[in-house]
Amino acid sequence: MQNLRGILLMIAAMAGFALADMFIKLATATLPSGQILMVMGAGGAALFATLCLYRRIPMASKAFFHPMILTRNLSEAVGGASFVTAFALTDLSTTSAIMQASPLIITMGAALFLHEPVGPRRWFAIGLGFLGMLIVIRPGLSGFEAASLFAVAGVVALSIRDLATRATPDHIPTPLMAVYAFLLLVPTGAAILPFEGPPAWPDGTTSLWLGAMILFAFLGYFAVTASVRSGALGVIAPFRYSRIVFAMILGIAVFGERPDGFTWLGTALIVGSGLYAFLRETRVARQQAAQ
Repeated sequence: MQNLRGILLMIAAMAGFALADMFIKLATATLPSGQILMVMGAGGAALFATLCLYRRIPMASKAFFHPMILTRNLSEAVGGASFVTAFALTDLSTTSAIMQASPLIITMGAALFLHEPVGPRRWFAIGLGFLGMLIVIRPGLSGFEAASLFAVAGVVALSIRDLATRATPDHIPTPLMAVYAFLLLVPTGAAILPFEGPPAWPDGTTSLWLGAMILFAFLGYFAVTASVRSGALGVIAPFRYSRIVFAMILGIAVFGERPDGFTWLGTALIVGSGLYAFLRETRVARQQAAQ
């Protein structure tokens, strides 16, 4: 029963994140990306700061200057700016498909930089996932969109963020890390604005989209945290890929997107290889624990 609860929470979290992405893309129709990034940073920091106050977590901390926290925050800023730009310039379904390569990049990074053991089967899965990403992007072919490279930069940056999080000391609370990361999005957005033009005052509809963007991202964070704590990670984690299902549905229903065969094939390779790599990792861990 706990596993079922964890699965449902994970699916709900992925739906929340997909909806947040949708509202970002809607807002980019009338607002520059830098301004959206500033709103996202200020709103997210305010919500997580409130959570820190509720849990009596001091926010003035030397933890901000820890090398892994600095790496995490800078990666978050680069990733956030890249993805907001990608959502503005490319299809929601395309950007979301590229995002699914993150677990494979993390596995590769953990092997190369954290010296975690990765066997030949998982290396093959990583290569297959990267092939899937190339099929989605299709460089050199007629359907290639240079703007999709923003999504690639974003997924690499957020993978570095997650690797830095793994190396962060356990005594630094997660909500505090979130406050720092969101705060850094504000100056990052301000730095982008001069290249996009002046900020615009959002109308009522756009203001609702911005509020919904922050709310669904915050709810997604809570749901994914509760999910991981509810049941066996090996059962729950594969349902992270439900995000691409929601993104495809929203892209088609809201934006009239029509993913072509290359996008479907590339997405299937990315998701399939990611699932295989995760299940293989779980199996190896169980075998080692049994010895």
